[in-house]
Amino acid sequence: MSSTRSGIGRALVAVYGVFALAATARSLVQLGTKASEAPVAYTLSAVAALVYVAATLGLAEVGPSPRRLAWAAVGFELVGVLTVGTLTVLDPELFPDQTVWSSYGAGYGWLPLVLPFVGLAWLWHTRPRT
Repeated sequence: MSSTRSGIGRALVAVYGVFALAATARSLVQLGTKASEAPVAYTLSAVAALVYVAATLGLAEVGPSPRRLAWAAVGFELVGVLTVGTLTVLDPELFPDQTVWSSYGAGYGWLPLVLPFVGLAWLWHTRPRT
């Protein structure tokens, strides 16, 4: 079984860590300065931030059940980016401002769309074999 302590696993944790910091900072600024303008969009940004933090911790193998945490967080991330991305493409007026997952993460170079697939592939590749 491979670990996230080196190589591709370490790079994946680093990317998730950057997204955790970026999404957290963005949501705190949005909620702190203009929450009433787009409360749903800004709350979704905060949810995305929590998901990225959880995924980072799980992939970095921190905590009592890190793999379970990673699977849950990355799976939720995939559902979130696909759902929010689709909603924002079909009805752009639904969210008055952008979230991390709007338009499938277009504002972040579509990395929010690609990242959960890479994360799930890594988790599958490194799963314990009996």
